[in-house]
Amino acid sequence: MIGINGEQIGIVPVREALEKARDANLDLVEVSSTSSPPVCRIMDFGKYKYELAKKAKLARKKQHVVQLKEMRYRPKIDEHDFQFKTKHVREFLMQGSKVKTFVMFSGREMAHTEYGYKLIDRIIQELSEISTIEQNARLEGRNL
Repeated sequence: MIGINGEQIGIVPVREALEKARDANLDLVEVSSTSSPPVCRIMDFGKYKYELAKKAKLARKKQHVVQLKEMRYRPKIDEHDFQFKTKHVREFLMQGSKVKTFVMFSGREMAHTEYGYKLIDRIIQELSEISTIEQNARLEGRNL
């Protein structure tokens, strides 16, 4: 048995341990049931649960959730538009988000998907110092 201030009391019968806990107006909590004999502690269980919940809340507050952002390009994109969109992708990556880039084809652009692959390669080269590729480009319907 472990006392109120953390001092070890020793092996005590269950009734005597319960009496000591009642006298102190606290709870008798089983800390380790697998050991022989089981280890119990005199503590305020409500306060203990509150502190555990507070620690868990603080841990959730500090963790960063990774967001998935998307950026869509067209195969006939102008230089300024390319730089503008790529700048936004860079900012998303710097914030710690994941970015999924699309090249969208429409109409007869589907006949020349190589322009989309060149555009994807150019994006990869522009952002190679701050990013890693998780998945290579593949054509899914009208999106690359």
